[in-house]
Amino acid sequence: MQNQTVVRVGIADMNIVVGPKRIRTSGLGSCVGVVIYDPTRKIAGLLHVMLPDSNLGKSTRINVAKFADTGVPALVEMLKLEGARTFSLKAKMAGGAQMFQFGSSDTVRIGPRNIEAVREQLKKLSIPIIAEDVGGTKGRTIEFDPETSMLNIRTVNEGIKDI
Repeated sequence: MQNQTVVRVGIADMNIVVGPKRIRTSGLGSCVGVVIYDPTRKIAGLLHVMLPDSNLGKSTRINVAKFADTGVPALVEMLKLEGARTFSLKAKMAGGAQMFQFGSSDTVRIGPRNIEAVREQLKKLSIPIIAEDVGGTKGRTIEFDPETSMLNIRTVNEGIKDI
């Protein structure tokens, strides 16, 4: 872990790295962090999804990384430009917590809807989900290492695990 560069991805943001660099995002409450990677080429991308569907955007110019339906395909394109092979891509994801316990309308169910939307996009692109840590009620920070294909997850008040 010493002397390794960690690229940070903000909320409604995405980026890619090639090992030995690692990639991290924090603040995953109802947001979903999805890592798409090519294990043989050691290339990984991380998308911090805020909302499930770009139709929820309020302006004509949208930030593609904010939404599952636009962000997942855009991240795949970035990875391909960097040399990742579509047939080798795999995914891991975390987040999508139900942060608020009142009400049952769709506006309160953002976490579960984000999870469903990311899964749907990955299925459309034939990218298998290798592991996930989703749902619950606690926030998470994730860091992915393309060298080992391990996703390190720090969950508030629950400790650390690797998937």
